[in-house]
Parts: sequence; C-alpha cells; structure tokens
Amino acid sequence: MKTSQTLATDTERHLSTRAGWQEFTQDPPTPPVLLSAGEYAALDDADREHYDEARLDHHARLRVVATSTVRHTVTSGRRLILLNRHAISARRGLMVSGPAGTGKTIAITQLGLAHELSDRARHPDSPDRIAVLYVTVPPAATPRMIAAEFARFLGLPTTRQFNITDIIEAVVGVCTKARTGLVLVDELHNNSLTTRHGAEVADTLKYFSERIPATFIYAGIDIEHSTLLSGTRGAQIAGRFTLIPSHPFPYNNEWKCLVKTLESTLLLHQHEPGTLAKLDRFLHDQTGGMIGALSHQIRGAAIDAILDGSEKITKRGLQAIPLDAAAQFSRPLPATTDR
Repeated sequence: MKTSQTLATDTERHLSTRAGWQEFTQDPPTPPVLLSAGEYAALDDADREHYDEARLDHHARLRVVATSTVRHTVTSGRRLILLNRHAISARRGLMVSGPAGTGKTIAITQLGLAHELSDRARHPDSPDRIAVLYVTVPPAATPRMIAAEFARFLGLPTTRQFNITDIIEAVVGVCTKARTGLVLVDELHNNSLTTRHGAEVADTLKYFSERIPATFIYAGIDIEHSTLLSGTRGAQIAGRFTLIPSHPFPYNNEWKCLVKTLESTLLLHQHEPGTLAKLDRFLHDQTGGMIGALSHQIRGAAIDAILDGSEKITKRGLQAIPLDAAAQFSRPLPATTDR
C-alpha cells in the first residue's frame, strides 16, 4: 500500500507541476538489452521476473516519434521565441489544433523540451531559471482557477486568503524573475467564450501574455471550429496566433516510417523484424491514422506478448487491443503520393 509521501511524489510527476516538468526533461532510462535465447533460458525465476518487468516498463513508456506535426511545431515555436525575444508587447504565439489523438500535447511538450534544453545549455550556471511553464485549462474554468494553475506549476500558494490579483502578481513576478520564455497552455477546448467565465478566462490568459515576457503556445481539440476564435476576443486571439493543424495521417510514406520506427523499439524474443511493416496498411485501417492509437496498439500488443509468453506481435494480437472511440469510428484516409 502506498504511503501519503509516495502519493504526494506521484502527484508532483504531472507535467503541470515544476517537479513533474523537470522529471520529463531528464534523459529517459536506458532500455534493457535484449538477451539471446540461451541467456534468457539460463535466468533463474527472480532474474527472469526482473528482466521481464524491465521490458514491460520499456514498452509501457510512450515513445515520441518526430512526426511532421512535431517537427513543424518545434521549428515554428523556436522561431517565434527568437522573434519575440525583444518584443515589448503584442508577442505572437502558436495554436496547435486538431482531433483527439493526433499528437497535439506531444507536439507542444516536445517544443517545451527543446526550449528547456536550449536554455540550460545557454545558462548552465543558473539553476533557478524556469524556462518553460506548462498548464492545462480545467473544465468550466474560472479566471481564478486558471491563475491558480499557473501558480501551482510554480509552487506558489493559492489558498483563499489570496485573491486572484495576488495570485496573478505573484505568478508574473516569479516568471519575470526566472526568465520564463515559453508558456504552454493545453486543453484550451475546455474553455468557451459563450460563457461569462469563459470570456474572463480568455482575458486572463491575454493579460498573462502581456505581463509575462514569454511566447504562449495553445493546444486543444478543433480550436478553429470552436467559439474561441469568434467575436472580438476571438479575433484578438486569431490575429496573434498562428494555427498549426494536427490530423490523422494518410496512408503514405510517413505513416510507413512511423510503423517502422515503433517496431524498431520492440524488445521481444520471437518477433521477426519487418512483421509490423508488412501490416502497416492494416494498422492504418485499425487506427484511422491516429498516432496515439497506433502507439497504444503496438505497445499494448508488445506487453501482451511478454505476459502470455509468445514474445511476438501478430495480427491477432494487434486486433485484441481495444482502441479509443475516435480511432474506431474514423474512416481510413485515401493514399497520397509522396514527393
């Protein structure tokens, strides 16, 4: 049974806390070495359990693949950070928008990771810098709630004795002093400009963007088709933010490379390399071109292959992995000609 101290540590691992973000930016653990058949057979029960557990943990981790959306977001975001470096006001930002499961959060967090590592390299003797701030917009958020999300990441108090002005001023003060250069705001679709609170949340985010000398990046589901870009407030957002669409992948060379890349990470004793590459069309039909569903299906099948002892991924094993509704109901996209 977990102790309260362990639970607190687990809570801090969320990206929306500074401790969680710092853990995310550390080098990932080294994957275990795949043993030969003879070495694996020679393991005693305890060593085999430890080895298999390490492989299960390896496959449970989300492997980040540098998709075109990720590359576009990182390149565009780093360019904006440089362009905004000396801007006094009206700094420009990015919006990453698209259906669920198309890699929006991965794209903006990879941008955050790139900026964090670049900032550390430029300022190796400044451990107190907070280069990146990551928050998510809570459902039915109020201005105080969104301000509290900023404060929570920074470890600032948000008890009732602090009003929203106190919280905002504390956040702005810390971000300015810590040279925060990038603010990532995820799950923006949770906010709606049709409600009073929603409009006030948009105003609060705009105020933060004016007071904190940083580049703001928004991400959410189908933002361009929501109320967030309508009316006067929406026009202000649309006028300052560049839209990067995320979408299901068509069945093309990029999709085939995604499957090959994920297959190359497998640590299974009986899996024949190239098996998944031969099933790339099937995987596209299964997942509707959703990168999140593809990763989930392959990693899930790999975990099952270790648990049931088959040590290989088959078409039947892939079919046994339940997918999310978005992937199940999406239609396969037509093939495109790669240039």
